[in-house]
Amino acid sequence: MFNAVSHRAGLWLSVFLMLLILAGCRSKRELPRSAQLFERGEASWYGPGFHGNQTANGERYNQNHMTAAHRTLPFGTVVRVRNMNNGKWVDVRINDRGPYARGRIIDLSRAAAQRIDMIQSGVAPVEVYILSSETPINRASVAREEFTVQVASFNTRREAQQHARSIRGARVVEARVDGRQVYRVYVGSFRNRRDAERELSRLRNRGVNGFVKQTQN
Repeated sequence: MFNAVSHRAGLWLSVFLMLLILAGCRSKRELPRSAQLFERGEASWYGPGFHGNQTANGERYNQNHMTAAHRTLPFGTVVRVRNMNNGKWVDVRINDRGPYARGRIIDLSRAAAQRIDMIQSGVAPVEVYILSSETPINRASVAREEFTVQVASFNTRREAQQHARSIRGARVVEARVDGRQVYRVYVGSFRNRRDAERELSRLRNRGVNGFVKQTQN
C-alpha cells in the first residue's frame, strides 16, 4: 500500500514538474528574440466614444482592431503589451497619439484591452516590447515629445517656401499624405504642448492661423 501511494505521488510530482517546464518554454516562445523591452508603466483603453473618429495617422479608429495610441513611437510600429497583473499579452499596431493622462504610457483599443483582461479595471501595469518598426527607433528621440505650430500645407515646395518667407521663424517640411507629397509650413519647436499653444496665440494676434501639432505625427 505504501509503495503504491509513493508511486502515485511520484507520478503526480513528475506531471507537475513537466507542466512547469512546458509553461516556462511557452513563456519564452511568447516573446521573439528580436523583441526589445521599451518601457513599463500604466496602460489604459479607449472605445465607443472615439469609434469612427480619425486617428493621428489619418486612419479611422476602430475599437475592434488591434491598435493603440502612443505618444512618440512611429506610426506602424508593432508592440507587444503584457499585463503585469495576469501575464496576458496582445500585439498591437501604433496608429494614434496619446494617452495624455499623467503616468500612462499606452492607450489600447477596446479589443486589445479585452484580450489582456483590463476592460473592468480600466488601467493596468504593463510592459511594452517593440516587435517591429519600419522607422528606426532612436530611444533618445522617442523618449521625448516635440511640438510645433503648423500654419499651412501646400502641394508644391515653391508655394510653401514663398509662404514661409512671410512668417518669421517658419520652415518647410516634406511629408507624405495618402501617397501624395505635401509641403508643410511649421513655426517653432517646443518640448511641451503649453509652449506651442502660447506661440500659436502670438501668431494669431499677428493674423496667422494654424494649429499645434506633435512632430512625431
